[in-house]
Amino acid sequence: MTAEPAANPAGQPRGPLPTAARSAARARKSVLWHACAIVALLVLLYPIVWLISASFKPADEVLSNLSLLPRHPTADGYHQVFSGIADYSVWHYFGNSLLVSVGAVAGNVISCSLAAYAFARLHFRGRGPLFGFVIATIMLPQHAVLIPQYILFQKMGLVNTFWPLILPKFLAVDAFFVFLMVQFIRTLPRELDEAATLDGCGPLRIFRHIIVPLLRPALITTAILTFIWTWNDFFTQLVYLNDADKFTLPLALQIFIDQTGQSAYGPMLALSVLALVPIALFFLAFQRFLLDGATNSGLKG
Repeated sequence: MTAEPAANPAGQPRGPLPTAARSAARARKSVLWHACAIVALLVLLYPIVWLISASFKPADEVLSNLSLLPRHPTADGYHQVFSGIADYSVWHYFGNSLLVSVGAVAGNVISCSLAAYAFARLHFRGRGPLFGFVIATIMLPQHAVLIPQYILFQKMGLVNTFWPLILPKFLAVDAFFVFLMVQFIRTLPRELDEAATLDGCGPLRIFRHIIVPLLRPALITTAILTFIWTWNDFFTQLVYLNDADKFTLPLALQIFIDQTGQSAYGPMLALSVLALVPIALFFLAFQRFLLDGATNSGLKG
């Protein structure tokens, strides 16, 4: 005996949904997804919008006026910033931040790429355990090595200079970028190295002429993230820099807080907005390379 098909109480034909129904379902999902994305975008952009708006508020309105729009707009904060901070021009602090950030970018790009090439392509004793040790340092808190590093730089007479902020970057201390580039290099065919070896190229020439051009997405990703993290760094710069003429932009913000704990909100917020401008422009200019680097490198698994 064969089982009879179950009755369809609605009397509707069985089978896939009509094309119009599927299109309507996809449209509803698309609208819902875009609505959620817009809400998330507004939540993420609200602090930035508030910061820009508050920078044009008088000091007495910053905490009392909770609305985004200032009641009595003023540009006194920007005028005070451009008039000078602690006897130095705001461009002086911009220059210090730029010097530290560019130096850190150069150090990470050069040292991490060389270390990654060694771990990914060269064969030497202890390569596996050493690479595992490097990766394990990702979980090591920065505060655990802060005191030994400070003592080391103090013995070398480098405290209150930019060297403690730049020099470690030339020693491949950022294990995240080493891992990123190792994973990227491992996706490159070894036949390229073998062909270059047959042509008489050594490891350094292979690295320079074969690996580096193909490694560009990962190098750009490393440069972008290093620049952003170094530009926004406050704690490390606070530890090593003492004089106002060495201050970077994050440290210049603390000048507006006096010994009683009172803050000059107008210039502080204005300088915060100005400090965000280079980061925003840098990200907008290189966001395509950042996405390409994340897609084509080891971040994809």
